[in-house]
Amino acid sequence: MLHRDNPQNQEKLPWIQVSPDAPYFQTERGESWTPIGQNDAVTWPELAGLFRRRDLAAVDRHLAYLAASGVTCLRLMLEYSQGEHRHLEKPPGTFRPSMVQLWDDLFALCARHGLRILLTPFDTFWMWKRWRRHPYNRANGGICTSRSRWLTCRDTRAAVKRRLAFATERWGGGGTLFAWDLWNEIHPAHAGDDTGCFAEFIDDLSDSLRHREIEIHGRAHPQTVSVFGPLLVTRPEVAETVFRHPKLDFHSTHFYETGTIDCPRNTVDAAVSAGRLVREALAEVPAGRPFFDSEHGPIHTFKDRRRTLPEPFDDEYFRHIQWAHLAAGGAGGGMRWPNRHPHTLTRGMREAQKGLAAFTPLIDWTRFRRRNLSQEIEIAGAGCTGFACGDPEQAVAWILRTDRRNRSGDRAGMLRRDAEPVSLLLSLPGLREGRYRITFWNTAAGRSAGCTEADRSPDGRLRVQLPPLVTDLALAVRRL
Repeated sequence: MLHRDNPQNQEKLPWIQVSPDAPYFQTERGESWTPIGQNDAVTWPELAGLFRRRDLAAVDRHLAYLAASGVTCLRLMLEYSQGEHRHLEKPPGTFRPSMVQLWDDLFALCARHGLRILLTPFDTFWMWKRWRRHPYNRANGGICTSRSRWLTCRDTRAAVKRRLAFATERWGGGGTLFAWDLWNEIHPAHAGDDTGCFAEFIDDLSDSLRHREIEIHGRAHPQTVSVFGPLLVTRPEVAETVFRHPKLDFHSTHFYETGTIDCPRNTVDAAVSAGRLVREALAEVPAGRPFFDSEHGPIHTFKDRRRTLPEPFDDEYFRHIQWAHLAAGGAGGGMRWPNRHPHTLTRGMREAQKGLAAFTPLIDWTRFRRRNLSQEIEIAGAGCTGFACGDPEQAVAWILRTDRRNRSGDRAGMLRRDAEPVSLLLSLPGLREGRYRITFWNTAAGRSAGCTEADRSPDGRLRVQLPPLVTDLALAVRRL
């Protein structure tokens, strides 16, 4: 066992917590904080220089670029098992010095640039696929006889708790660690096709980790458990655990809806699905807890069809999902799994994240008790759909054209930017009496498209005449 004191991690980033008055996040100082980022892995091109400190300068430049692009958070697995050279423990209980050094450096570099990490102990996808070679496999001198016993094997449970304890003792003393995803994509296959153990499994991991964090830090980082979204369709009983478990602080799923998101043919249907999935999730989670998608992307297109989406199409697909997610009531814009070759996000996606980050100060998230309003808003005008959430003082909306798409050519499936503008009147419910300031936002350019003011009507609705709309437009609404 390595010595636990790590002076590199004595940084001063404030901790992140769930806002006491809203289902969003804030720093311990009470400042709004929004998770804007994506999934990354220590073997992918932009972080590969960490291993054995081969090119820390390149990683440092990359993280500086992310921070300048409005990114606030990376979702990372402590162990990414696509290959055999990045296992954190070998044998179980022995933490490999090269990997510990890698994580020491990554936490220190993220702290330097104000980036935070959503951390999960394993990438269970590759752990499952390559179980034959994993150090936890008893056939390799490990502790577990079968991958179908990960959640039920007593020795494996003890090893997972030991791994989480090691991680928080070494890297959890400051605010660079945003939160824990206690188990990536919890699945019945990890427990002999039985979901009955899920609640007890989360109870055990949550209590063990929280107790250890309070013991050594005096407080605990937020916790969630993620799930592969389509599983909720085939095994709806899983929702009770991932959406309502009392020990979890926030909730997350992975948006891989078949056809629309995992293998998109256009950039509109994916957004519609993302907005609907957020609405469905918010109907399940307790009112005071944040929700966000912590993985999405064209996984079927990339993994099974072995095709990388054309960059302009993928940029628009990414941006549309991001705004549908935020406007429907999710915290941030969701977290993309790259599913590209090379396995990185494009410059256009970074520009989209930067634009979302510039929009976030227009809302006071620390007191935004939103509810989804996507089906309650009214749009006077044809050929558009809307996504919205609000409370009596504030609202966020995003209006998307659906009737003008390129049908062929290199921009097939994308919105037509040469379409005739349409004039629309948006009606928002749920706001209390008063006057409101409305900021229009050009999501492609990442900047304001103007402001106006309006009074709520006596019938309880706020009506806003939108600027001429060609593709899409976001709105931030606040009571004066």
